[in-house]
Amino acid sequence: MDFARYQRQIILPFIRKDGQQKLKKATVLIVGCGGLGCHLASYLARAGVGKLKIVDRDIVQLPDLQRQILYDEEDVKSHLPKAKIACSKLKKINSSVEVEAFVFEVKAQNIVGLIRDVDLVLDGTDNIKTRLLINEACIKYNLPWIHGAVQGAVGMSMSILPGETGCYRCLIEEDLPASEGPIPLINTIPALIASIQATEAIKIITGSPSVNRDLIYIDLWEGTFQKIKIKKRPNCPVCVKRNFTFF
Repeated sequence: MDFARYQRQIILPFIRKDGQQKLKKATVLIVGCGGLGCHLASYLARAGVGKLKIVDRDIVQLPDLQRQILYDEEDVKSHLPKAKIACSKLKKINSSVEVEAFVFEVKAQNIVGLIRDVDLVLDGTDNIKTRLLINEACIKYNLPWIHGAVQGAVGMSMSILPGETGCYRCLIEEDLPASEGPIPLINTIPALIASIQATEAIKIITGSPSVNRDLIYIDLWEGTFQKIKIKKRPNCPVCVKRNFTFF
C-alpha cells in the first residue's frame, strides 16, 4: 500500500489501513462522465479505488467545460469520447488505479455485463430512463447504487441498498417526460452532490455503519439542506414485487 499517497485518509479512525485495502480491492462502475461523473471519477481515483469502469457515449463539447473538470479546450478539439479522455486523465492522477472506458449508451442489452464484476454503481447520468434501468438491474442482482441528480442550483443524492432501503422506483412513482434543451445548471452543484455520492461510496466499500439511508436534497443557492426518508412503497413494482420491465 502507498502510505504516503493515502496517509491523510488512512489516519482517519473510520478508514485506517483496513479500509484503504478494501478501497484498493473495489471495482466501481460510473454511468455517465459529465458534471457528476467527472467529479466522481476524480474523487474515487484519488481515494485509491482499485478499478473504475466508466461508460459514456458522448464526445467533449465546449459547454461541458463549464462544469466537467476532467476536460479542457484541447479535448474539445480532439473530438474524442469523454470516457476515453477521462481514462487518460485519471491515469495521470493515479497510475495505480485501473480504468476501463466504455463508449456506448447503457441499455438493457449491455448493463448486466457492465455490472457483473462490480461492487457498486454510481449514477452520473442526466435522464430518468437510464436511472430506472440502473435501479432495476441493481435490485435484480442485489447490487448497491448511489443516485445523484442536479438541476439549476438544486441537487439530490440517495444510496439505494437492495433489501434495506426504498429504491428509485419508490421515489419516482410515475415516468416523467424527458427534459428538452440544455439543463440550466450552476457549475458548483455537481461538485457538491458528487462529493456526497463519493463519500457514501467510500462508506459502502469500507463497510461503514454510517451509510446514509435518506435522500439528501440541497438547494445551494438558498443554502438549504434536507434529509428525506424514502420508505419502501408496499406496492413498488421493483423492490417489492420484483417486476422488472427492462429484463
